This record gives sequence, C-alpha cells and structure tokens, in this order.
Amino acid sequence: MQDFNKYQQLAEKALGGQFSDLNLLVTAFTHRSYLNEHKKTAQEHNERLEYLGDAVLELIVTEYLYKNYQEPEGVLTNWRSALVRTESISAAAERLSFNDYLRLSRGEKRGSKRAREQILANCFEAVIGAIYLDKGYQVATDFINVNLLSTLGGILDSGSWMDPKSRLQEIAQRLDGATPQYRVLQEEGPDHEKTFVVGVFKEDKIMGQGSGPSKQAAQQRAAELALKKYLKREAVEGSQK
Repeated sequence: MQDFNKYQQLAEKALGGQFSDLNLLVTAFTHRSYLNEHKKTAQEHNERLEYLGDAVLELIVTEYLYKNYQEPEGVLTNWRSALVRTESISAAAERLSFNDYLRLSRGEKRGSKRAREQILANCFEAVIGAIYLDKGYQVATDFINVNLLSTLGGILDSGSWMDPKSRLQEIAQRLDGATPQYRVLQEEGPDHEKTFVVGVFKEDKIMGQGSGPSKQAAQQRAAELALKKYLKREAVEGSQK
C-alpha cells in the first residue's frame, strides 16, 4: 500500500492509536490538487472530511468552554474563535509535523506561506473528521484537548482572544464620543494573493494603519495599532486625575 505505513505510525504516535480504515487518514492528508497528478492512485480529497471535522471541532471546543467556564456567551464565543481560527489550528498541525504527510501537487508544494497555513488548517480539521469516524467522539475529544485546548491558557494570558476592533470602538466612544472609520488605502498583488492596506481614522486623522491578505485582516491590524495609542492616552489621562 504505497508508503501508507508512515500514516499508521503517525496514528499510533499522535492520533489515538492505529486506524481501522487507514484510507480515511490518508484521505485527510490529500489535497484536491494531488488528485490532478495522481488520478490512478488517488480518488478522494480531504474536503468532505474537513467539513465534518470543522463541525466536530467546534462542538468539542464549545462543550469544553461551557463546562469549564462561567463567562458570558460573548466572551466564550471570542475564546472559541481564538482557538479554532486558521492561525491556531495550523500551528497545531505544524507541531504535529503534518507538513511531512501532506499529499500535494508540485505546484502547491511551491505555494506561499499563507497558502500552506490554510492547507494545514484544513488538514487538521480533516484529521479530526477521520478520527471521529474511525475512533469516535471521545478519541476526537482527547486529540483536541491535547493539541488545541491545551493552548487556551497562553491565549488568555496574551489577550490574543480579544477582538481589537470591538475594543477600539468601545474606548474611542468612551474617550472621544466617536466611532472609528476604516478606509482601504491600497490594494496590491494578483487576485489570488492580494495584500490590502487599511487605515483607521478619527474624523480625518489616521490613528493606525495595517496590512493583510484580506480587508478584515488589515482592519484588525490597523485597529491593534490604534488601540495601543488609545490605551496609552487613557493611562496618561487616568494618571492626571
């Protein structure tokens, strides 16, 4: 069976034990692009498993937060978002060396860092889907506990779960009685790999500028920079009272 032994070894080491249906696990690592170059030996890519794994991941994280914390729904939603966002789950996949198991086309192997991060995140969800189908809910829960929920403490300590746009709006309204406005300042790059530059303004004064692969990401970065200025101002004004 080709080089599939390495997938069984991965399962034994990090995924809760050997798979009864090893094809499920191999499929979880198979990107759509791989099928174009291996039509005779690969019949299915991982997008259906990713769809299932995404739902399983959200349920398990939601259940964990509900059972272990008494914070209101809005806070728990932000914590969950921080845990399951692309950056978090692709980092978990990196720690498990999933890069070494991905089945990609030659073109995708040469893709950008941002594209690989998304591929790893999708693969991580697909692996959760495969674990759930082959081993059940409890083993999937154990896998998520060890590889993702264990990072919650660091997320809470760093404050990275907080939405900078929401925090900026709250503090700007409190200090200035105004709502920050976002404007796209620049777009560059091809359609499949654009970079956006966004500024956040108080009236006509720019308070922060950020760039990112989407308008939303650029807005978040601009908000982070503007928020630092507001927090510094708030601290100064507080010390003068």
